[in-house]
Amino acid sequence: MMIEDVNGTIAFYRDVLGFELVMSVPAEGPLDWALMKRGDAEVMFQARAGLREALPLFADRAVGGALTFYIDTDDVAGLYERVRARVNIVKEMRHTFYGTREFSIEDCNGFTLTFAEHVGGEAEAA
Repeated sequence: MMIEDVNGTIAFYRDVLGFELVMSVPAEGPLDWALMKRGDAEVMFQARAGLREALPLFADRAVGGALTFYIDTDDVAGLYERVRARVNIVKEMRHTFYGTREFSIEDCNGFTLTFAEHVGGEAEAA
């Protein structure tokens, strides 16, 4: 993901969402790139400046926007309770017609993250 502030993004994903930092470039200080993980979900963040050099087509692209991420998790209700006062909830917890309980948030960069847990069977769409 192209972002402006790798260090701030690490703090949000670690402190609010429970991800762990796997590696970064450089190892400390103002970072250009980071890999974070929570369970089986891994996400890489790269500062706009570094990504713009590697892929010039990103030079004028906005951070965030219409990109969404769908993350399967266990105990989605527990996660919701832990984060709801600390994030911008863009869609409240709901049961879906395709058998999940899920909610969506906006991260510190404007990306939408949907956390979902399969609960089986069909449920009412919200």
